[in-house]
This record gives sequence, structure tokens and C-alpha cells, in this order.
Amino acid sequence: MNVKKLLYIILGCISVGLGAIGAVVPMLPAFPFLLLAAFCFARSSKRLHSWFINTKLYKNNLEDYVAGRGMTWQTKIRIMVTVTLLMSIGFTIMAFRGITAGCVVLVFVWVFHILYFSFRVKTISVPRRQPE
Repeated sequence: MNVKKLLYIILGCISVGLGAIGAVVPMLPAFPFLLLAAFCFARSSKRLHSWFINTKLYKNNLEDYVAGRGMTWQTKIRIMVTVTLLMSIGFTIMAFRGITAGCVVLVFVWVFHILYFSFRVKTISVPRRQPE
């Protein structure tokens, strides 16, 4: 095994761990970490990639997006709120320290993020369960 594949495996494992924590903890977004894990495992090992895409974590958070179907509004809102809260922490710290350029960059990134998830990522509906 070469060093590059080993680094992808390590980064993928760390990303899965952070994504699993993010699936439970509201302040940590799971989506970007799981997307990074999928990328890393696809580059490192067919067996790890196959395992990862068959996990419940992947199926619940990424499967529809990766397949090009989009995301539910609930998932989009969860991602946008989490990123907004985290970026506001950085914005506040930079604002108090007088780092105007950093604040401007964060505002542009935040606006792009909101516009991207609102208009570029397809919205899918969740099929409602029939009462039994």
C-alpha cells in the first residue's frame, strides 16, 4: 500500500468519525465530513468504499445527493442553520478583533452557501408513511 492510499484511508476514517458525531450533535454538520469520507474511500480502497456506501450513515445523509436526486428541505435547513451558526462564531470573533476583510469574506461565503443550497441543490420530498 502506498502512502497516498494510506493518507486517504486515515482521512476517510477521521471524516466518518466526525460525520457520525455530526449526525448526532446539532452544532457539527455531518454532510461535508461524510462527503469527504466517500471521496477518500473511493480513492483508497474499493472494499472500504463499498462498506461505506452501504452504511446507514451514508444512506441517510448522502445517498440521494450523490445520486443526483437532491436533498430534503429538512436536510437543507439543518445544513444551512449549522453552517450559519458556526460561521457567525468566526464572524463575531473577527469583528471584535477588527478584521474587516475576514468578515467580508465570511459574508460572501455565507451568502453563496445559502443561495447554493436554496437554488442549486434539488429539493426532494420525503414520502409520508401511511398510518397502520
